[in-house]
Amino acid sequence: MPPLTRRISPWFLLLLGVTLFGVVLAAAAVPAGSEALAITGVFVIVLAGWVVSLCLHEFGHAITAYKGGDTSVAMKGYLTLDIRRYTDPGLSLVLPLIILLIGGLPLPGGAVWINQWALRSRAWRTGVSLAGPAANLAVGIVLIITVALFPGMPRPVAAGLSALALFQIVAFVLNMLPVPGLDGWGALEPYLSMPAQRFGEKVRPWAPLALLGVLLFVPGVSALFFAGTQILYSLAGGDAQLAGQGFSALFFWRSL
Repeated sequence: MPPLTRRISPWFLLLLGVTLFGVVLAAAAVPAGSEALAITGVFVIVLAGWVVSLCLHEFGHAITAYKGGDTSVAMKGYLTLDIRRYTDPGLSLVLPLIILLIGGLPLPGGAVWINQWALRSRAWRTGVSLAGPAANLAVGIVLIITVALFPGMPRPVAAGLSALALFQIVAFVLNMLPVPGLDGWGALEPYLSMPAQRFGEKVRPWAPLALLGVLLFVPGVSALFFAGTQILYSLAGGDAQLAGQGFSALFFWRSL
């Protein structure tokens, strides 16, 4: 097995820096008494933080695949957290950000190509699929705990981190749905019959888009989905009021 590189991409560190810059802006808004600065800070926190979580999601897939036998992920640079290593930047990064801003849905972004045949067992294939959503869940819980442990942090910062945490919970639930093309299906696929697997392959390219259409345009479905994720967020200890304030700042343009 080739050695596991420990080099973190400067691009990932830059994304972290941009997220922290958003925190600084949001914190500075309080003494300055500037609503515009607070909105800008929250906007940067959520968008840059979401891209950071995309990297961590894909790293979860890649590091699990590496441990499970697919050493090609190291040579492809997937273990460096470099956003540029993921597939098509438009579909993997730009489109998810646009949908996030328009519909509030944190779609899966960048993708890593895993050599399924190199994995040692069906259990590893399932583990690789689950590792991505698990990373989102872990990030969400860490953010929730951070907000809870520092009740004196500036309110715009807490609102931005809470909104980002809620997006992580939504992404976890969304990715775990047993829909071809999503990680929930990938976790089940190794144990399905061959006809079911072939069906999944056929519908994989458009099934997530169909799900997106249902969530965005079928009356009541979106409300039910978000209500369920908000319950899970609250059960995890998240502050729904802070998250709501973060959402209001993120989608400020809707009230213009």
